[in-house]
This record gives sequence, structure tokens and C-alpha cells, in this order.
Amino acid sequence: MANLTSEQRQDAVDTFKRAIEEAVRTIAEEPELTVSFGTEPPGAQGGQVRLPLLTPETGAEGVVSVRGEADAIALRIAHHDERIHAGHQPAGNIARPIYDAVESARVECIGALQMKGVGENLRARLEKQCTERGFSEMTSRDDAPLAEAVSHMVRERILGEKPPASARAMVNTWRSWVEEKAGKRLDQLKGNVEDQEAFAELTLDLIRDLDLGDELGEQSDEQDQSDENEMGEGENADDSEDQEAEGQTTEQMEAGQEEEEGETIELEADDIPQDADVDDLSDGDMPWRNPDARPDSPHDPPYKVFTSQFDEIIDAEDLCDPEELTRLRAYLDQQLRALQGVVARLANRLQRRLLAQQNRSWEFDLEEGLLDAARLSRVLVDPVHPLSYKMEQDMEFRDTVVTLLLDNSGSMRGRPITVAAMCADILARTLERCGVKVEILGFTTRAWKGGASREEWLAAGKPAKPGRLNDLRHIIYKAADAPWRRARRNLGLMMREGLLKENIDGEALLWAHNRLMGRPEQRRIMMVISDGAPVDDSTLSVNSGNYLERHLRETIAYIEERSPVELLAIGIGHDVTRYYKRAVTIVDAEQLGGAMTDQLAALFEEESGRPGRRRTRKSKDGASGQRKTSLQSLRAAAGRS
Repeated sequence: MANLTSEQRQDAVDTFKRAIEEAVRTIAEEPELTVSFGTEPPGAQGGQVRLPLLTPETGAEGVVSVRGEADAIALRIAHHDERIHAGHQPAGNIARPIYDAVESARVECIGALQMKGVGENLRARLEKQCTERGFSEMTSRDDAPLAEAVSHMVRERILGEKPPASARAMVNTWRSWVEEKAGKRLDQLKGNVEDQEAFAELTLDLIRDLDLGDELGEQSDEQDQSDENEMGEGENADDSEDQEAEGQTTEQMEAGQEEEEGETIELEADDIPQDADVDDLSDGDMPWRNPDARPDSPHDPPYKVFTSQFDEIIDAEDLCDPEELTRLRAYLDQQLRALQGVVARLANRLQRRLLAQQNRSWEFDLEEGLLDAARLSRVLVDPVHPLSYKMEQDMEFRDTVVTLLLDNSGSMRGRPITVAAMCADILARTLERCGVKVEILGFTTRAWKGGASREEWLAAGKPAKPGRLNDLRHIIYKAADAPWRRARRNLGLMMREGLLKENIDGEALLWAHNRLMGRPEQRRIMMVISDGAPVDDSTLSVNSGNYLERHLRETIAYIEERSPVELLAIGIGHDVTRYYKRAVTIVDAEQLGGAMTDQLAALFEEESGRPGRRRTRKSKDGASGQRKTSLQSLRAAAGRS
């Protein structure tokens, strides 16, 4: 197209767009689909398909990317039933990504098997994605995502093709272990590619083979079979051989089952929670809970930590080498370009609102200070006139520090963590221009399912109620005193596969809070960005199911009611208003930029939030509110942080 005029190049692009639109409708078997090209992330919703922007300047790599995205979306519309998918989808933080990735592989394999050209487009798209995610440099299981490795092995089984060159190192880190555990199950998937229901069942079997059956949110196979047999006995009441078994009451059967499991759960009247708001929440708003969770009890032990020797507070640049950090930052910048216009407008709006409060304010007619140019005539007429000076008033607004605490858990993987990183990037630059210092922190764990802490607990003989049982990882992306130009590269770390694991929110809030309390600024603001309740399988498997959530509530109450730190939260897809008094919940990650700027702007504009003033909240009975908290455990955890 180099020899064509700009008008001819645009005509060629328009022709190519129409060809892609028709291909999408044909593959999806939906002639009424609307296809658009723009900066929004690609996807499909409500009869509309969004594809990446195409311009005359788009290179060959961009064209391949658009063709691959178009084919992948069309195939998903044609061969994916969301109802079946949701009906089998597991709840665990490891099992769910595996299940989703394998289903995507199934859909794309159907297209590659049926149409050679589609297969080539999908392979080029997959190669590009693997390169951008840095799979070629992942040589240990700590970095390599298991879900991606399994999906590539599924493609390999179905299509008979090796993984892309850029992904082979990542796949090989898991290959021997997956083959040993579930090699036969992988072979069974090929014969059920066209049957999503059967394929989903086999995928769940595959997850069980990988020793992740506890993440499926269901009973074991043996228990399922036992339940079916008991159900069958109830239905065949006329069978004389089953009369004795049928005589058992439901209570006796449940008691027997509890004895077999070696654990009996007793609920007393005092243990029933008095929280009327829970009934008003929809299933989608409820945080994940351990199925064995019991309500809060006044007899619950205070929050404790089994061991903190494996916890770490680490700078982002120390978690990967400079070359990889530069590459990850470049990937983030590429994503940032797609939303540059939208987020930049939000940042400019916030900057205007903040700077409007920083307009210079002067006191006039003073006896000393700067000579007032407007009073020059007075000085000339009467040089000894004492009231010809002015002085600029001190601006309280400048003495402020903001901490952005980002949830780096596995459930944030994908679009949420990308948008969170982009908004933190824009917000930090904006606030720095307005004279507000910004600190960006992240929290996750060092390992799935406990890590070294759990190993030590096992070696100690599994003492009962050990408390928190995982290794914390608290990340400093940008310190408050660090200039943005030196820290900007660090945010790219969030794009690294393998970083996002579990989330223990309570201790992360205490850590960030204690850092803020050590700051000299008079006004301290902390914004938490999360997508749900705290989840750590290792801790919740040996403590009560609400153990981490209860500590989070106590921590929030302590900060909101007894600390000068102003706390606000943004929930992505989950209702965080049930935890935080000042909070907002967004449904789509794309709304995050607007929510962050609006919340901060509103906070700065509140007269009640001026430095040196403490807001007092009223409890339900009208008295000055101080929620009852386990202060001893909070102080102990704060000391460790």
C-alpha cells in the first residue's frame, strides 16, 4: 500500500473491514451481528462484536491480530454455550482459570480443524499473545501459569501441533507433571471436542487428576456415588432388602457422614449472625466463602499468624530483571494507548478540579510582605503608608499523601489488573502534577496453597487453629517520595504471569496504614482497589471459613474509627460497601478510571476532610461510634507489618 494515495489506502482498509465483518457473521452463523472497530478491548456482547482499530497505518502484525481476534470471537459465538459453561465452572482460584482456558482452546480447535485459513489466523494470534506475555522466558513453575500450560497441551492433543515457539519453555515446565497426572485424560478430550457438555465433564475430571478436586466446590466422586445410592434406596421403598437402610433419618445419615470425615460442626444459637443486609445481596455480590464456614462467634480466637519468617516486603524492581521489567512496561504502554483518550480525559478533569482549589489566595493591606503592585500609586503619593503590602496564604491542600493499594490476587488476572495498573499510572502522574505525593502498593502471596509456611506447619505436626498459613508478599511499586519518572517502569510488573496469587486483605491494609502513619503529611488518604473478599485456601482449610473476612472487618473498623487515615475502596465486580463505609462498586473494569477520579475529587472537595480535623461517626444507637474490635490481635499484626 506504500504506492497508494491516502484515499486509496483508506478504501483498501474499508474493503478489508467489510470482508472481516462478513467472515465474522458467517463463522458465527449470526447474519444480524454488528461489528465495530475501535480502541475498546475486543469482545462480544448483545449481538455486537468489538474488534481492534484498523487504520491505513496498521502494519502486517496488527492486521494478523485483528483477523485472529475476529475468528476467535466468531467461533466462541458459534460453538460456546454460556449456560453449559457456567453450570460446570469451578470456584477455585486455580481450577477456574484452567477450566476457562481449556474451553477457549476447545472452541478455537474446532475452527482450526474445519477451516485451514482460520487455523493460520489463530496460530499467528496465539504466537503474538505468547510473545507479549513473555512465556519464552518462564523457566520455573513459580512464574509459568498452569492454566496456560494445560490449554496449550490440550491444543497439542487435538490438533497434533506443537505449542508456539514462544510458549514451549513455559509449557515444558509443567509438561512432565501434567502428563504423569492426567495424560490419559488429555487423550480423551480429543473425541469430545464437538460436545461441550461432555468436554466440560472431562475437563473437571482433568482438574481432579491434577489434585485440584477440592477447588471444584462439590463433593468427591465417592461421596457423590454414595448420595446417589442413598437416593436410589429412598425411591425404591418397596424393596425389602433396603427397608433397614431407609429407616435411617436424615439427621442420622448426616451425623454418620460427619463422623467419617473426623470433624463435627456444632452451631449454637449465639453463633447465628445478626446481619440483615446479607439477605438483600444477590449471589453475584456475595464474596467467596468456604463451604464449611460458620458464622462469627464470640468464642472465635483472635487473629494470629503461624509464622511470618517467610513474608516479604519487596520493591517491584527486585522481583524481575531490568530487561523483563522494561518489556512488561512496554506491553502496559501498548494497552494504555487503547484507553489513552478516555483515561486522559478523566485525569484532566481531576486535575482541573484539584487545581481549582489551589488558586492563589492573597491577604492585602498588610504592614509587611511583598509590595502590592496595585498600591503603587498610594506608595508614590504617601511613601510611609503602612498598608501597601500583600502575602500569599498557605495552602493546606498541598500537605497530602495518597496511597493506592492494589489487590494483586489471581482473580484480578486479565482485564481488571491491566486497567488497575493503567489507572494507577495516570492517577499518580496527575496527582504529582497537583503537588500531591502518591504511593502505589500491591499485595498477594508468594505461593499457592500455603508455600513454606504450610510446609513448616506440616512438619510441626499440624497444630490446630494455626491462624494465617501462607507467605505474604507486599510489593512497593512506587514510594511516596520517589518521583514518577523513576518508578513508572515498575507498574509493568503487574503484567507478569505468575505474580498474582492469593489475597489476605486485612494484613495488607495494616501494612499500608502503618506506612501512611509514618508520613509527615497532615492529611493521609488510602484507596483500596479489590475484586472481592480475602481468599487463601491454605488458611481457610484449617481455620473457620470467615477467618480472613472477620480480620478484614476488624482492620477496616480500626482504621475508619480510630485512625486519622481516610479510607475509601473501589470494588470490581463485588460489593465492597458491606466492608467499607466509603466505597463504590463497579461492574466493569473499564469504569475504574472514572470511579477513582470521582472518588478522589469528591474527597478533596469535602470540607469535613480538611487536615487537622477528625470526623466522628455515629453508631446505630446515636452514640459516638467505636466498633468493637479485637485490638490486641490488630496491634500484634500491625507490629509484624
